[in-house]
Amino acid sequence: SSGINAEWPLRPGEREKLQVLTKEYQKHISTRQQFDAQLNENNLVLSEFNRLKPSAEVYKLVGPVLVKQELTEAVSTVKKRIGFIKGELERCDRNISSSEDKQNQCKDSLTKIQQQYQQKLQAAAAAK
Repeated sequence: SSGINAEWPLRPGEREKLQVLTKEYQKHISTRQQFDAQLNENNLVLSEFNRLKPSAEVYKLVGPVLVKQELTEAVSTVKKRIGFIKGELERCDRNISSSEDKQNQCKDSLTKIQQQYQQKLQAAAAAK
């Protein structure tokens, strides 16, 4: 025997590391999609508020009860929420970018290991 293992030469955990990184990435994407949907919804609400007359009555659902709210207060609340969501989207984008970088580093490392392994197999085959 030439001492070369015919098995894929990964140390335990390397494949699992890539799987964990992939799941992390998917979670970041899912979170971003949720915030994106919330942003769209809040922008829609704001556009509806902007169509109202200043004297319009606005109600807010608090538990099972509709409570009257000033239009300016409702607009202010939605604008603050939009600002918060935009901040969360930026954070999500940073997390996604970082996650992509980690995945790429892991994939590059796995590719190098595979290439080294192929070279060992070819050298062993040539030595026979």
